[in-house]
Amino acid sequence: MNTPLLKVRGLKVAYGGIEAVKGIDFEVNEGELVTLIGSNGAGKTTTMKAITGTLPMNDGDIEYLGQSIRGRGAWDLVKDGLAMVPEGRGVFTRMTIAENLQMGAHIRNDHAEVAADLEKMFALFPRLKERRDQLAGTLSGGEQQMLAMARGLMSRPKVLLMDEPSMGLSPILVDRIFEIVRDVSAQGVTILLVEQNASRALQIADRGYVMDSGLITMQGEAKKMLDDPKVRAAYLGE
Repeated sequence: MNTPLLKVRGLKVAYGGIEAVKGIDFEVNEGELVTLIGSNGAGKTTTMKAITGTLPMNDGDIEYLGQSIRGRGAWDLVKDGLAMVPEGRGVFTRMTIAENLQMGAHIRNDHAEVAADLEKMFALFPRLKERRDQLAGTLSGGEQQMLAMARGLMSRPKVLLMDEPSMGLSPILVDRIFEIVRDVSAQGVTILLVEQNASRALQIADRGYVMDSGLITMQGEAKKMLDDPKVRAAYLGE
């Protein structure tokens, strides 16, 4: 449980001369569900993009499976089991649900296993099974979020990064999304979850980090952070 699959050390990322991430350190151990919480603009999404190779880092290093991944591209990292469910879902709107899920497995050649995983996704997300031949662009926001999560899982990731999965969803769907995140974690997938809904994220996570203005300002066991007066005042509206 204490083997770090992902280690971020001294990470700095700048946009147009403005430093969005200012030298942060954190790690995600094998089998953990770790959440990165903080207000909008804290640098959480920028951090996720740097980890997945879609945004260059200015300084520091990121290790995955014990090796530096600095300079490696997103495609390469997905092949090694580092996948991301992006903010805003990013589904292929003109493809069907089934085609979107097949795209999630495009790096794999084990066709029989891909077919088996497709059925697993339909078991995990019954709504998608009912609509498997429907174009993704015609789905509701919640259904698109489920599809994005299922597509990420189709690559069989060792580490799944999830960026704001509950954003813009109704309370009922938020409940369902967090249930699914917890279920996926229970199946052994290591998860790094970025979430503005700090209370819900800390309820299901093992550990948490608070990010503010590009810096990690607090960290600890998620359950203890839920009871921390500073966290409650700043992020839980109490």
